[in-house]
Amino acid sequence: MLEATKDPVPASSATEAGAAPLNPALAAEARIARVAVTVFPLLVLAAGVAGFLLPGAFKPLGPAVPYLLGIIMFCMGLTLTPPDFAAVARRPWAVVLGIVAHYVIMPGAGWAIATLLHLEPALAVGLILVGCAPSGTASNVMAFLAKGDVALSVAVASVSTLIAPVVTPLLVLFLAGSFLTIDAGGMVLDIVKTVLLPVIAGLLARLFLKKLVAKALPALPWASAVVISLIVAVVVAGSASKILAAGGIVFLAVVLHNGFGLGLGYLAGKLGRLDAKARRALAFEVGMQNSGLAATLATAHFTPLAALPSAVFSLWHNISGAIVAAWLARKPLPEQREA
Repeated sequence: MLEATKDPVPASSATEAGAAPLNPALAAEARIARVAVTVFPLLVLAAGVAGFLLPGAFKPLGPAVPYLLGIIMFCMGLTLTPPDFAAVARRPWAVVLGIVAHYVIMPGAGWAIATLLHLEPALAVGLILVGCAPSGTASNVMAFLAKGDVALSVAVASVSTLIAPVVTPLLVLFLAGSFLTIDAGGMVLDIVKTVLLPVIAGLLARLFLKKLVAKALPALPWASAVVISLIVAVVVAGSASKILAAGGIVFLAVVLHNGFGLGLGYLAGKLGRLDAKARRALAFEVGMQNSGLAATLATAHFTPLAALPSAVFSLWHNISGAIVAAWLARKPLPEQREA
């Protein structure tokens, strides 16, 4: 599931990703994941430029954004399997640590950065909203490419998404209520409709339409990439008139936000005495956000400008994630050094 939640590495492969040697199917999946991660930022960038240059073509699509997010979340549900949830029971401490780190570090960092940079209210709420969103869809792929613990990555991303209808609105209300009026109840309903229900529908489809879904799995990363790119184009089109004035400060805020998330996520795993592979997974689960959900909520509940941080985050965290994943992949794990 690329970018809006569960990403290019299907959950069914999560438990295999750490195994060696890779079987032919998993090796092919790895190649697909690498290509998707390389191409995806380019698609998002192209979509952002198109939205900026042709706002009239994309702005009318604003009402369709929740449905587009629903498509992505349905794709995420298609990648989930019962063993993914069993992983939570087998490793409760690691999963709980990942969830707590995610919903403490990113919301807190978003609020702190918005306050220190004196962002105007709409941008401040938009940045905080990104921080309060569940894990991003590309996080699983980055963990896979970084030779991290993909099973843990999938478990944390899944649980953070399932509890988002309650946690995200409460955090936004608490942290952003001083900037703008927050309709927490409306957010709960929107997240249930655009996230929870589509994920459950995808999970049920995976259970009862196994053969059909198996054929569709290779195409899910690309479907997610195209849809999230369209969401970015619509979001950028909605705030095209203010991007030149606000773009620089928003980019700085997003880079800082994502950087703190990646670094502190890894540190949380280290403080929690998790192994090196788990630390790598937590870095991406904390630092990469479901910016598609944040953009959808910002568009529905605030001004188009509030969705701009989500659009920028969507591009940047895939670029930074790919760079960090490539760097980590070149660093041998402790057990490899011993060998």
